[in-house]
Amino acid sequence: MSYHKPEAKTVQDLKDLAHKLRIHSITSTDASKSGHPTSCSSLAEIMSVLFFQQMRLNLKHPRDPSSDRLILSKGHAAPILYAAWAEAGLFPVEELKNLRKIDSDLEGHPTPRLNFIDVGTGSLGQGVAVGAGMAYVGKNFDKADYRTYVVVGDGESAEGSVWESLHFAGHYGLDNLCVIFDVNRLGQSEATSLQHKMDVYRDRLEAFGFNALVVDGHDIDELCKALHCASSTKNKPTAIIAKTYKGKDFPNIEDLDNWHGKPLGDKSAEVIKHLQGMIVNPNVKMSPKKTCKSGAAPEVDITNVKLCTPPNYKLGDSVATRLAYGTALAKIGADNDRVIALDGDTKNSTFSDKLRNAYPERYIECFIAEQNLVGVAIGAACRRRTVAFVSTFATFFTRAFDQIRMGAISQTNVNFVGSHCGCSIGEDGPSQMGLEDVAMFRTIPGSTVFYPSDAVSCERAVELAANTKGVCFIRTSRPNTCVIYNNDETFTVGRGKVVRQKPSDEVLLIGAGITLYECLAAAEQLEKECITARVIDPFTVKPLDVDLILEHGKQCGGRIVVVEDHYQQGGLGEAVLSALAEHRNYLVKHLYVPTVPRSGPPTVLIDMFGISARHIVAAVNGIIKK
Repeated sequence: MSYHKPEAKTVQDLKDLAHKLRIHSITSTDASKSGHPTSCSSLAEIMSVLFFQQMRLNLKHPRDPSSDRLILSKGHAAPILYAAWAEAGLFPVEELKNLRKIDSDLEGHPTPRLNFIDVGTGSLGQGVAVGAGMAYVGKNFDKADYRTYVVVGDGESAEGSVWESLHFAGHYGLDNLCVIFDVNRLGQSEATSLQHKMDVYRDRLEAFGFNALVVDGHDIDELCKALHCASSTKNKPTAIIAKTYKGKDFPNIEDLDNWHGKPLGDKSAEVIKHLQGMIVNPNVKMSPKKTCKSGAAPEVDITNVKLCTPPNYKLGDSVATRLAYGTALAKIGADNDRVIALDGDTKNSTFSDKLRNAYPERYIECFIAEQNLVGVAIGAACRRRTVAFVSTFATFFTRAFDQIRMGAISQTNVNFVGSHCGCSIGEDGPSQMGLEDVAMFRTIPGSTVFYPSDAVSCERAVELAANTKGVCFIRTSRPNTCVIYNNDETFTVGRGKVVRQKPSDEVLLIGAGITLYECLAAAEQLEKECITARVIDPFTVKPLDVDLILEHGKQCGGRIVVVEDHYQQGGLGEAVLSALAEHRNYLVKHLYVPTVPRSGPPTVLIDMFGISARHIVAAVNGIIKK
């Protein structure tokens, strides 16, 4: 498809709109007495061309699944993004002066509280991953014509996560993805490391498999031509490397240091007057292109996802919950063709390969790049296109905590599954042991933390997570555990199970995963010593079944022992302690992994680090004798 240069009037209108966007960025940040007008100014022509010449949008339904996507990875330039949507007609331009006010959703960095924002940005280096996830879905699942644009700041391109995502996009040939680098030379406190070395950016991006185009980021025609080239390039994504200037067209401010994150204040009137003098048509109005009906995304239904067949185990079977996860994943995949799995080259350990084997087209290999893995999943789940399950060793999610945290701000419904938790993994040693994961996921606002103990409860946890709003985490274990629930047992978020009880019980034991079985073994041993113990499986650590623990703890004389294969802080034990903090007459003994473990056989490690049945018995005896 040959390129047709825009008419002179169109070019001038786009220039005028760029200056209007600059003026809006100045007035809105002045009104809020904070913000980043110079970071907006370097983007003005890029935003003008994207909104009024390139992107196909639906103003009545900004999250139309068939519309083009735009991720502003450099989220501090939010004022110019808001200004572009206002100039497009989505809301009155007067509202821009409510920027950053407590009663306005025009926040300092974009969040999906706004109906035209897909994900929260501003924690830099994450937009490309989200965009890559959206583009992967568009190309491979929706098979639709919509395109995804990501605007990246040159400062944030120092983040390793950006290059993880660029590698992913290049590897999968995401030709519906266009990443625009706003190379304005200046960072927050000094110049960026590469400044305006455009050839270095180009060489790096070409090496990562991109169609890399260097342009003058303030030249409307060059931008139009590059975006046309991007849309007609096949089998590889495009990077537009735009040479820009921070504070462009702000007299005595352009390309100068020490203006980052500062409204113009007493310089505003002079700058606005200068910009107004550059506008040919002050009343210029342009409308974005409309979303095309041809090449539309298909309608999908991701509600009421179910296991296609119920769990099928015998009581006493020995099955690892990580294996049950894979089985359940394939089952819900059979029920709904929008269930997808993503993994970081651990699929034969997490057993996400069970979905890959059944439905290879619905498995996304993200390789050993966990920050990108999480970001791609968040992008894939946007606009309710997929039900995404992300798996790796539980401990490796720690390096993607910022992406998970931003996922919560983005109102994502991604499901995370962490296997190989605790010292019970054995000989691989402490670098592979998830011992902080429950704490990490418990801190996420609105999250649900499942900790299934057997294969039946794990399959049901997968089914529940697929239908639960917000971030979900399922903690799975490496060792085999005994099936203790019937196949028809019902499970509910926030409801635990009493797995052993007698009227004479004197102490309540709470364990999850492998420690539930240590509690059961301890209860057997205690009975030989004429002490009967009740045992609870919490099923979800968040929300915790507080009423169940209060009721049964009270029946056991207020004596409770909590045991977990996790560090002391933030796990099951502290969840129980927090729940009981406002209640009198409870005594809680918490057993946990006290120090960095070491390599060794699982049973030896469990005992060495104080969470085996023997230690539970000792703890109970200590409480009873008090």
